[in-house]
Amino acid sequence: MAFYRRVGDVPPKRHTQHRTPSGGLFYEELMGEEGFSSDSSLLYHVGVPSAIVDATPYEWPDQTTTENRPLKPRHLRLHELTSPDWKAVDAVTGRRLVLGNADVRISYVAAGETSPLYRNAVGDECVYVESGAATVETVFGALTVGRGDYVILPRATTHRWVPAGSEPLRLYVIEASSHITPPKRYLSRYGQLLEHAPYCERDLHGPAEPLLAEGRDVEVLVKHRGSRGITGTRYVYPAHPFDVVGWDGCLYPYRFSIADFEPITGRVHQPPPVHQVFEGHNFVICNFVPRKVDYHPMSVPVPYYHSNVDSDEVMFYCGGNYEARRGSGIGPGSISLHPGGHSHGPQPGAVERSLGVEFVDELAVMVDTFRPLELGEAGLAGEDPAYAWTWSGRGPGS
Repeated sequence: MAFYRRVGDVPPKRHTQHRTPSGGLFYEELMGEEGFSSDSSLLYHVGVPSAIVDATPYEWPDQTTTENRPLKPRHLRLHELTSPDWKAVDAVTGRRLVLGNADVRISYVAAGETSPLYRNAVGDECVYVESGAATVETVFGALTVGRGDYVILPRATTHRWVPAGSEPLRLYVIEASSHITPPKRYLSRYGQLLEHAPYCERDLHGPAEPLLAEGRDVEVLVKHRGSRGITGTRYVYPAHPFDVVGWDGCLYPYRFSIADFEPITGRVHQPPPVHQVFEGHNFVICNFVPRKVDYHPMSVPVPYYHSNVDSDEVMFYCGGNYEARRGSGIGPGSISLHPGGHSHGPQPGAVERSLGVEFVDELAVMVDTFRPLELGEAGLAGEDPAYAWTWSGRGPGS
C-alpha cells in the first residue's frame, strides 16, 4: 500500500546510525517487495532480526485439493465446519482449506485460542472477520479488529491472532501467492486513491504504536513453498521478534471495514467490477454491501444470468438477505462456487420478485479467480450435494 506511515522511534535519515539509550545500535531491517523495486518499510530492531537458534520442518493441516469434476456449481456450508471445541482452536493452525489453486487458497476457521506466532512467506493474506473480535499483534504493532473488517497482512509479516470476547472468531482467509493491493484503476500513477475509488486512505487503519514483547527461545511458524507445494518450518528465535522500536514506509498491515466501502450504483444493474475492493495475481476480491439499486423505471435489480468464461466465481454470504438465492439453501456462512464453463444467475422466481425493489440488504465477499479452483478437504466436508439442481428442480435420474 503506497501510503506512507511513520510509527515510533526512527532516525532522521535512513541507513544511518540509530542509537539505543545506552549507546548501542538498533538493527535496521528493510522489508520490501519485488527485490528493492516496490513498496517497502524500514524497521528498527533491538536485536538481530536474522538470529535463529533452531529450525525444524512443520506440516500444515491437510492442503490437498480435489478437481471440481464433474464440473458443476457447488454450495459449501462453512458454519458446519465449526468445531464443538472451537475455544481450543486457534486462527492459524485451525484453518481448514476450502478451495485453492496455484494463485490463491481460501480457508475458514472458527477460533477461540491465541494463535502461535506465524508468518506467510508464500504471499499476502486478506482475512475477512465474519464475526467475533481480536487483536492482531504484528512486528509493526497491533490492530484491533472486529466483525466486517478486512485485515491485510503483507507477505512475511510475523504476527499472531488474539481472540477477544465470548463468541467464536470466524475468519474467511484469502491467502495469495502474490501481493494483494487496491485495484490499479483506483490509484494515481503515484499510488494515491483517486476520487472515483469507493474508499480512500482515511478508511485504512495501520498500527499506531510499536508493540514490544520479551521472551527467550520463541517459536515462529513459517508457511513457505516446497517441492510438493505448501510446506512449513518452525523457527526458534533467541529473543522475541516483537522488538521493533519504530518503523516507516509504505508496506505494513492494515484493516479496512467493509462498512466504509461506498457502493457504486447506476440506473441499470452494475457488473461485478464496480464492487471490487482488492486484487492479486490472477484473482480479484469484490464485496457486495447494502445499497440502493437500479433506478431505471424498467430495471431488473437482481443479476442477469452470466457465464464465467475466464474465471471461477466464489461468493461468501456473510450477512443480510440474499433474495436472488431464495430457494437454493444458501444463507449466512455459505459459499457458492460457480465455475468457468457454467452459466449461473438468480434462482427461479427471483427476477419477478425483484421488480420495483429500491434497496438490497446483502453482505457478501466475492473472489473471482482466473484459473480453475479445486476443492480442499473442508470444501468437500461442507458441501450441499443438492445445490447444482436447484435451478431445474430436478436431480440426476428424476
